[in-house]
Amino acid sequence: MPFVIRAFRGICAALIFFSGQLLTNSAAASVDEEATPLASQAVAASEALPAEPAVPVEAEAKQGISMAAEPVFTIPLGEKGLPVTNSILMSWIVSIGLIVAFRLAVGRPKMIPGRAQAAVESVIEALRELLEMIVGPKMIGKTFPLLIGLFTFILIQNWCGLIPGVGTIGFHRGGEFVPLLRPANADLNMTLGLTLVHFVAWTYFVMRYAGPKVLFVDLFGNKAPKGELPQPLYLFMFVMFGLVGFIEVISLVFRNVSLPFRLFGNIFGGDNLLESMMGWGVPVPFYFMELLVGLVQALVFTILVSVYIGQICNHGEEHASH
Repeated sequence: MPFVIRAFRGICAALIFFSGQLLTNSAAASVDEEATPLASQAVAASEALPAEPAVPVEAEAKQGISMAAEPVFTIPLGEKGLPVTNSILMSWIVSIGLIVAFRLAVGRPKMIPGRAQAAVESVIEALRELLEMIVGPKMIGKTFPLLIGLFTFILIQNWCGLIPGVGTIGFHRGGEFVPLLRPANADLNMTLGLTLVHFVAWTYFVMRYAGPKVLFVDLFGNKAPKGELPQPLYLFMFVMFGLVGFIEVISLVFRNVSLPFRLFGNIFGGDNLLESMMGWGVPVPFYFMELLVGLVQALVFTILVSVYIGQICNHGEEHASH
């Protein structure tokens, strides 16, 4: 009996709902019929009025930096030449500036370091200790030059957009303003290039110090404990881990998509935010925020590269020990 009552209540509720829908649709149709003559009269009245002369609309001012880096000059190579963009020019300046700055700060390393050498050594030692916990003691000496180079280059490139004049000093070409310098990491080509360096280095370190066999076992090998599972279940796990291996291969490929787009999106968005906030005065809080974002993104990129290398190479060391 309670089931019948509940069913009856449900049928009544459904009938009330559908009747409400029908009433709403009929009311909307009547409103449309009443509005149609009024709309036709309004159109006829507007056609009877004399046409006003067209007023030219000025193009909206372009706000923010463009997605693509603008060519500044062209090196005469080949038929069309080699265009040098403002982001490439900025990367050259940063690279030369880093070499000169470190040489001037450190000079020849001394047994009793000066202030500049002590400051540089303390930063390098802190980063080495951090990265050694990720790539392992076996690989830190081999990978640290690459990792410290990536971190320093990315960090300075992230911060160079905060230097006065970067993005604001330039020239006009074709009625548009072209900045002379542009943060390199706000150009997707630069972040893709950094990711290509990571992938080539990852392939070298994994093949050189772990080997193809360790890589294959890490991707497709059966990690289930053989003695703790029944034989049929253990054999079935070969199929499961094989399918997981294909997912791992896809993740290896998409690392080269997530790394550049993460870095590019954060730096490009931050530079556009600063440029849009310049109309409200000096965006001091956003400058400090971009300093933090630049440091975090440089650390994230470097640590992820360390994880990718250490994940396979340390795994190979564990297999060798067993």
